[in-house]
Parts: sequence; C-alpha cells; structure tokens
Amino acid sequence: MADKLIIFDTTLRDGEQSPGASMTKDEKLRIARQLERLKVDVIEAGFAASSNGDFEAVQLIARAIRDSTICSLSRANDRDISRAAEALQGAAHSRIHTFIATSALHMEKKLRMTPEQVLEQARLSVRFARNLVADVEFSPEDGYRSDMDFLCKVLEATIAEGATTINVPDTVGYAVPELYGTFIKTLRERIPNSDKAVWSVHCHNDLGMAVANSLAGVKMGGARQVECTINGLGERAGNCSLEEIVMAVKTRQDYFGLDIGIDTRHILAASRMVSQTTGFVVQPNKAVVGANAFAHASGIHQDGVLKARDTYEIMRAEDVGWSANKIVLGKLSGRNAFKQRLQELGVALESEADINTAFARFKELADRKSEIFDEDILALVNDESVTHEKEQFSFVSLSQHSETGERPHAAIVFTALGKEVRSESDGNGPVDASLKAIESHVKSGAEMVLYSVNAISGSTESQGEVTVRLQNSGRVVNGVGADPDIVVASAKAYLSALNKLQSKADRVAAQG
Repeated sequence: MADKLIIFDTTLRDGEQSPGASMTKDEKLRIARQLERLKVDVIEAGFAASSNGDFEAVQLIARAIRDSTICSLSRANDRDISRAAEALQGAAHSRIHTFIATSALHMEKKLRMTPEQVLEQARLSVRFARNLVADVEFSPEDGYRSDMDFLCKVLEATIAEGATTINVPDTVGYAVPELYGTFIKTLRERIPNSDKAVWSVHCHNDLGMAVANSLAGVKMGGARQVECTINGLGERAGNCSLEEIVMAVKTRQDYFGLDIGIDTRHILAASRMVSQTTGFVVQPNKAVVGANAFAHASGIHQDGVLKARDTYEIMRAEDVGWSANKIVLGKLSGRNAFKQRLQELGVALESEADINTAFARFKELADRKSEIFDEDILALVNDESVTHEKEQFSFVSLSQHSETGERPHAAIVFTALGKEVRSESDGNGPVDASLKAIESHVKSGAEMVLYSVNAISGSTESQGEVTVRLQNSGRVVNGVGADPDIVVASAKAYLSALNKLQSKADRVAAQG
C-alpha cells in the first residue's frame, strides 16, 4: 500500500494575502464547500486572531465542513492560539497551525528576539496549543534560510511538545529543488524524534519553482504533506499550485508511489470559483486549468490526438473537470436540467430559493444568448445577488449612446438601500460614462486600481466577465460582473465592488 500524500489547502488564508484577493466570509464558505467536494484533507480557513472578520469566517467554516480538517493559523503566543481554538470549536476535525520565524535575519530584524527566546517561545506555544486541540502544526517561518543546527533544536523541541505536523516553509521562494529536497531529508535524518510527526512543505513561487520544490521535498525529503492553493494564488508571485501538485502525483504515480485522496473531477470548478471570486484571471496556458491546457494547434499534434489521445495527452481533460460537450443548455431547458448541470459542475447552492434565483437568471440569459456554456453557468451562480448576501447597491438598467465624433453618454438606474435612483454622465467611452454615472451619485471616493475584461467563452456572443478592483482608505476590494453586454457587466462589477467597500466586515490581511 502506497503512502498517502496529505493535501493542505491554504487558498483561504495564504492565498487571500494576495493584494486584492480579500474575500467575504460567505465567499470563503462557498470556496470551502468546493474544497470539501474536492476532498482536500486540510483547509486552512484563515487567521482567526488577525481580525473579527477572519475569526467569523473560520468559525463559520469550522461549523459547516464535516469531511476536511479545518485549520486556523496563529502566531506563537497564547492570545492567537486561544483565539484560533475558540474559532475552531464545533469543527468535526480541527488543527491549530502556529508559527514563529527562525532565520537569523527575521529574528534580528523583525522579531528582535534572541535564538534562545525564539526556541522557548516555539516550545511553549506548541505546548499551549496541544492542550487545546489534538492536532497541532508548527512552522518555522523562513525555515529554509535558517541555520540548520538551530532549526534542528527548534523542531526537535516542538515535536517533543506534541506537534503532530512539522512544516518547513520556503517563505520567500528562495529554494531550488535539489537543495530543498536535501534540506528536508537532512532535517529528518538529524532530528531524533522526526518520525513522531508528519513532515510538510510550503513553497512560494518567487522564482517559479514552488511546485518543483514541493515535489522535491516529497520525493527526496520524505515530506507527506504539501501546502498549496487553488490556481497558485498568493502574495507576490503566489504559492505552490494545488492542481499541478495533485495531477503530477497522480499522473506520475509510477515515480512518486503515493496515494492521493483528491477527487480531481472538481478541480476545474474550484479553479473557476476562486478566479471569479477574487478577480485573478487564470492565464490560458496555465497547466491543468488554463483554457489551452488541452488544446492542440499544431497539425502534427492534432493528427496524433485524433488517432490516439495518449500520443500528446498525458492526462484526460475529463478527469480534472473539463467537459467534452461544451454547449450544455438553451432557452428550452427546464429547471431540473439546470439543477442537474449545477451538480455536474460541482456547484451546490445553499437553498431552493437560491436555485430558483439562479434559474431565473439562466432563463433571462438564454433569451439573449442562444448557446449557454458551462462557463456562463458558473459566472451566473457566482453573482452575489444569487445568494443571500445583503446588497446596498443593485443594478436595474442601463442605456448608453456612443457615436464616432461625439462624447459617449450613459444613463443608469440602480437601487441604493432599496430605493431606485437614476444617474447620468458623459465619459471617454461608454464604460467610463457608466461608471462615472454611478460614482456621481454614490460619491465613494474610491480609486480604481484594476479594470479587467475576460471573455467567458470563445465567441462574439460570449458573456464578458469584468473585474473591478477599488481601493479606499487602505481597503482593497474586487467586484465581478458578467453579461453579454460588456458595458452592463462593467456596471455590475463596479456596484459589486461598492457593496464590498461599504461592508462593515473587518478585512485585515493575515500576517506570516
């Protein structure tokens, strides 16, 4: 029987640290449910002590998810650890993940602590956490750049105090595969009680080697847990990509010899959900989940694939959630067919009322667009107005006029606190005019730091998906809108971002 590789997903914690990727607690819960369908072993739901919003998100997820272990990050102090334990109450399986920096640079410049103080803090924090939960993970932040002798002392001590998982992070993405794999192997060989804990790897992608480093840690170092995120989401250049790790281990089972519990059929749905929620578009040539991941343009490749798929395909597209039948529904399709397709796409709406709302949106779209693609449906159900989230602003209608040689003009009707308002403005183009019309009434004072348009499917009849990122008073939020009319999609995205900006939820980024 092969060893099992544990998949630890930190999309909701480390992934959310990417500027602009901040999520509401309801968005986090939707993604957590998708990760549970994916059969992720451990979901790091947040950093409970960092803010009331993150505490509530961890608490909500801990109470809702039954099959995956729910984890909260905490710094190595009693307050953080107590807060994490409180948020995790009610979880079927819970874990506290505590950390403290161990590199000379971090200890001197950031912590302003001596190595002896860090060692003692690490020991005491794991001991305290172990009295609250049975499953404790310890991470030496910037572990890869730490002195080997000192790191061995810290990790031996934390295992002795009851740490069940030891994670060795390449916090700044400095490692290269052979050296990182050897580093993990050396730690395990030198630490007398290393066999008492599961060893884990957590690699950042600053040099583009996060996946390679993680796999080296597994194959050469003997790690049996990989910490990763959907789409490789994360601060700076991102984290190790879950979908790439999972499919590498599954596709090359002959080499890695490891079992993995992930239901890969839900990978694509998870990727799209995270992309649409955060506004971070997946590049077309992204491995496994990119639009071109299973596309063949070369005539020689096309000929080979038509004769035998395995000539140029090492994975089956269906195994990660791609559908061979891209056109799924039309305006004559009924509610049951729509509901069935949601299930096939791995989408679970909270109630029958949500399904009815989404179906009404689907019928409205089908009257305007003859062919409905999977991507259209996913964009539909990702719309916040389908869920029960309270909206301060909601789109009603839009008219705009644009003609060569004349300044574009837009008039928009939207609801503000339940009352319809109408606003008009000129602009440099129809999109600019529409958004200025909204802002002239709302007067948010927000700065737009990103405007992005992505075609949901591949024709001129496609829905456009627009992401708007706004910044105000240190807060950065994303709004996403989809519609066959790109101007309408832009207005929806702007209103969506304003709703999040007006939310009273405390959105303080996690640290570490």
